Formats: sequence, structure tokens, C-alpha cells
Amino acid sequence: MTRKPRIRALALSLILFSPCSQAVDISKLTLPDMGDSSGTLITPAEEKELGEAFFRSLHAQIAINQDPEIQQYIQSIGEKLVASSDLPSNPFHFFVVMENDINAFAGPGGYIGVNAGLLLITEAESELASVLGHEIAHVTQRHLYRAAEAAKRMSIPTMAATLAAILLGSQSPQLGQAALVAIQAGSVQFQINFTREHEAEADRVGMQNLAEAHYDPRSMPTFFERMQQSTRYYGHNVPEFLRTHPVTASRISDTRGRADTYPYKQYPDSLAYQLIKAKIRVVTATNAADVHNYFQRGLSQGTTEQRSVARYGLGLIALSTQKHKDAEAIFQQLASEYPQQSHYAAALARTALDAKDYNTALTRYKKIVDQFPENDAIKLEYVAALLKTGNAEQARKTLGLLSVQTQKLPLYWQLLAQTYGELNQPAESHRYMAEYYYASGQVDQAILQIKLAQQVKDLSFQLSSILSERLSFFVDDYEKAKREQ
Repeated sequence: MTRKPRIRALALSLILFSPCSQAVDISKLTLPDMGDSSGTLITPAEEKELGEAFFRSLHAQIAINQDPEIQQYIQSIGEKLVASSDLPSNPFHFFVVMENDINAFAGPGGYIGVNAGLLLITEAESELASVLGHEIAHVTQRHLYRAAEAAKRMSIPTMAATLAAILLGSQSPQLGQAALVAIQAGSVQFQINFTREHEAEADRVGMQNLAEAHYDPRSMPTFFERMQQSTRYYGHNVPEFLRTHPVTASRISDTRGRADTYPYKQYPDSLAYQLIKAKIRVVTATNAADVHNYFQRGLSQGTTEQRSVARYGLGLIALSTQKHKDAEAIFQQLASEYPQQSHYAAALARTALDAKDYNTALTRYKKIVDQFPENDAIKLEYVAALLKTGNAEQARKTLGLLSVQTQKLPLYWQLLAQTYGELNQPAESHRYMAEYYYASGQVDQAILQIKLAQQVKDLSFQLSSILSERLSFFVDDYEKAKREQ
């Protein structure tokens, strides 16, 4: 996997920091004023706008997962936990950063990210849920806002970009210092002052949400303990998660004591958790032989279900290396044995699509879209198959059936642009490609696409007005950010 800048939760992971581990002197940094604990200094609309701008800035700087299945899974786990939180009706967006480093963080507006590396080291679904629950608690208890102080001159785009820049560390202290100098040159000061009380509160509230969402509360101290024990093997290369989430004996003891107040019972992992881990293991692998051997060993270990996951992993490897016959055989067998498991059926359809057997792929996707009508990940793959087979109008209709949450993804705008291109509507295609670039944090490219759309002849009055409004919006956003650099 191509290396990207590591996520460093310097401002928004909302946890206690270890100053000696950072290239920047944390005591000399200040966050912009984004409100107090009652929310009186930032309105819900402003918080939403800031969160969306922050997420766009992240897209421009790191590799955020675009795989619909992975996205759907992490969002489903997060929403289950949010439903048991203090703010069950608040919108949250969960995403996976395709980075092997071990880390997780929370940003403004309920945007919570977890690195692929952290997801892979969890040994139970409840451990993953405990990390997400902890970050959700930081958001619901408004720790970021309670820690923030004064810098009111910043616009939303600049504030979001600056927060994203602080979140993004670099692999060299020199680059980290350079980023800080750039911030100081713009007369923007930041201060981080998260407390142990905030961290303890996030543990307590997160554990409560964990239990109410029917995950194992004991997974939190178990995960902390394993991470603490692992530090002896890292030397100076301690994972970012351990730097920004210091795990002490007292913290483990406290969470263990709280967990023991809940009645003991078994919390089996979902098959989806195991399959998503397998998929992430394949797509982030740096050594193909190692990951192949990992799944090969799994064929003779564990339960029948776990062995099926190992077969799925080998099928994904075969698919990624263009061994379509091998992948077809594996996924055919799994889909037959587990007819109610969408991941196996989707992998079988994907194999036909990748092998350019478009008619077979289309038939398979039609079947599973009907079988799993609420599954947006499958619908997005179905759209790709429809476009490959010249069914652009059906693709357009299918895109209209996606949930509001899915329609916020950059991939949605990209497919919509491609669909209108196939329908020979270039102005609409450029218009939606502009939305894709904007969602991806590339405002300059969004402006270019709108200008290309405006050059198309015979525009309707309505579309011309829409293009003018979006161009004005994008230019204003771009110029504000440039002025405040």
C-alpha cells in the first residue's frame, strides 16, 4: 500500500496527550473557539458545516476508504452505539482510514475515523466497538468544545483545513515543525488542554453505551491491557494510538472494575466483522505471500464459520491477482453454503464483473439487489455493472434509491457524473463531477468542472442558474481559504 501521512490525533482525538512524544510543543498550541459545553457559541448548523468541511479536508490529505462494504460496516457499528448514547438523534459519520498505523480519532460534527491498522489488531468485534464508543463519548460530552479557546477570525473552510492539518502528522518531525510554522505565519494559535477527567469520562460513558448496544463491556479493559503489554515490543516506534491514548495501570483497573459490575455473558462476533477484517487485511497487505499464508493457515483452524472466512480471504487474493477461475470457484461454494450472507454473493458478482463477463455480473447483481434491498453497498456495485453494460438510465434510477447517508459519499457523485456522461448529458456530468471533487477536498478542480459545464451549449435556465450558484459557492470557499493562509 502506498504510504500516506500518518493520522496524528493532535487536536481532535479528544484524549490526554503525552507531550514528550510529539514533535510540537503541545502546551504552546491553541484550538479555535468552537463553543462551550452548552453549545451557545457554535450553532448546530455551524457545527454541521464545520464537520463537513473538516471531512473534505481529510479527503484531500489522506487515503480514506471508498469501498462501499467497508464503509457500510463501520457506519452500522457506529450507529448502533450512537443509538445508545446521550445524543441518539445526532448525525455521526464513521469512516476507515486506509493506513496500517494504529489510531482512531474524533473530529467536529461527529466525524469519527479509525485506522485500518487498529481495526486489524482487534481480536473481537466488541473491542472495535469499545474504541468507537470511547470516541463517541468524547463527542457527546463535548470535550473538544470544553477544551477550546478563542480564535474567532477563522472562517469555516480555514478552521476545518487547519484542524485537519493538525490531525495529520507526518513521518518526519521536520515536516511537523514546518506545518506548525505555516500555521503560526497565519497568526493562528492553538492550545490543547485535554484532561485525565475527560479521558475517564469518555471511558465511563463509552462503556455504558457499549453495554446498552449489546457489546461486551469487558472488551474495553481487555483491549487496553493488551495494548499496554504490547508496548514492550515497539521500542521507540510506539503506535500513535498508544501515544495519544495513554494506557496506565490505574486506567485499566478502573475500566475493569466498571466492567465487572455488568453480568457476564458471551458476545459472539458477527460474521460481517470477520469478513470486513479479511477484506481490509487483503487490501492493505504489503506482502502478498504473508497474507496468503495467514488465510491458508486459517483453513484448518477455528470454527466452520472462521474457516469460511479464511476461504473468503483466499478468494479475495485470487480476485486481486486476476485469478478469476479460482475466485469464482471459492465464491460459488461460499455463496451456496451461506445463501443469506451478502458478502459472499457480492464477491461472486464482483468476480464476474472483474472478469468482464458483464451479462453474468448483471444477472447476479440484479438477484442480490432484490434479495438485500436495504444494502446500499450492493446497489453501488450494481450501478457500476449497469454502466459497464450500457444501462445508464437504470443506473440513474438506482442511484436515486440510495440513502441520504450514502449520497454524501464521493463515490456517489463520481458514479452520478459517469451516469450522466453515458446519457450524453455533459453539463450534468461536469456538474456532478464538480461535487465529487468538492467532496474530495479539491475545490480548484470543482471550479474547473463547473466552468466546463457552463461551456456546454443550450443550457436550460434552471441548470444555468444552478451552475452559477455552485460556481459562486466554490469560488467563495476557495478564496476564503486562500486569504487566511
